[in-house]
Amino acid sequence: MASSYDTYDVVGIGFGPSNLSLAIALEEEAERLSSVFFERQPSLGWHRGMLVPSAKMQVSFLKDLATFRNPRSRFGFVSYLHAAGRLPQFVNNQDFFPTREEFHAYLEWAESQLVQRPVYNAEVVALRRPPHRAAGCVEVELRRHAHAGGEWRILARNVVISTGLMPKLPPGVERDQRVWHSSEFLDNFRAWDGGEIRRAAVVGAGQSAAEIARFLYDEVPGAHVLAVMPSYGYCVADDTPFANRVFDPGAVDVYFDGSEPSKRAIWRYHGNTNYSVVDDEVIQGLHRRAYDEELRGTRRLSFLPMTRVRGVKRVADDTRISVHSLLTDDHDDFEVDLVVFATGYDPMDPGRVLGELDRHCLRDEAGRYRVERDYRMVTGPELDCGIYLQGGTEHSHGLSSSLLSNIAVRSGEIVASILEHRRKGVR
Repeated sequence: MASSYDTYDVVGIGFGPSNLSLAIALEEEAERLSSVFFERQPSLGWHRGMLVPSAKMQVSFLKDLATFRNPRSRFGFVSYLHAAGRLPQFVNNQDFFPTREEFHAYLEWAESQLVQRPVYNAEVVALRRPPHRAAGCVEVELRRHAHAGGEWRILARNVVISTGLMPKLPPGVERDQRVWHSSEFLDNFRAWDGGEIRRAAVVGAGQSAAEIARFLYDEVPGAHVLAVMPSYGYCVADDTPFANRVFDPGAVDVYFDGSEPSKRAIWRYHGNTNYSVVDDEVIQGLHRRAYDEELRGTRRLSFLPMTRVRGVKRVADDTRISVHSLLTDDHDDFEVDLVVFATGYDPMDPGRVLGELDRHCLRDEAGRYRVERDYRMVTGPELDCGIYLQGGTEHSHGLSSSLLSNIAVRSGEIVASILEHRRKGVR
């Protein structure tokens, strides 16, 4: 464990796929940089609550932690398959898209191969300008969970923040044992002790909502699954070749250098490549289930299109959801045993970590953090360390900012930037 005021070239805050990819890039860099990564969870976890059986990735396996940066990397997905003895079988699948479960196993494998392992159960509680104004550094205060006297401080020449997306619920809705966000779905489902699930509602129209509706219908015999959708129906994700170019590394340059009208146009025309859309296979499967029910004269799968949830409250052992139909302008209440909100995420908020350093980070006219092309935050001259963001840069770097598509290239760019500033003698 690092003693007080040890100094590192790179301190990573959060250890999901993005900072795991950065750790790999640092390890493969010929010019050595000292680094340490901290994660408040007890182990590596990436959307564990949505690792439902058969749920597939929406990006190619080649967009892994390293390949787009270094095709020869020993940390690529193909290397994982070879190590696991499944390379021939995966090739025989004739599929570019592994399941989420297998991709998560790949992430765990890659983490296990690192020489410098992350520190888990460790939370960054404060960033501040260091005592004695140590040149080019920021002080990082940490707390180690479940350890007496587990607080300590280190110095960082560069900080890379990657704390992940924030689950989003409708206003006024609070989670409890029967009201879940999709991010916690599978863990809560496995731990369910609320008796028989007779009626469950799934709110949302994106990939997670469709997968959860399918899972509950298949895995809970007899349960009535009510899909509450803000749209008229599930919309298919546009994964055609030209549309997918918006996730290419070069598209980040186009977006970053573009005007505000061009950036808005990219979101307007290409948001359907990833946001609030569903893979065709999942849509077809749900429609087939509903069609077969009509054929049999049964009804366990129902859809409420163009409908908003207006409130949720507990009534004895049931949960009552109030909804408003935009089609009929009717208001209805439904009593359910369980409601899952697959209502997406808010972007990473760096301000939750920056603390007192936030006032030294410059913003644009819209109040958003100013970020350079190399993902380095623009700061005042009084702050001479590097602060980098892996997430929270949708406004500056485009659609792929919180997705897996560019993490390998982005990690390489951050390492290159850190090295370039070191060579110039500027932090």
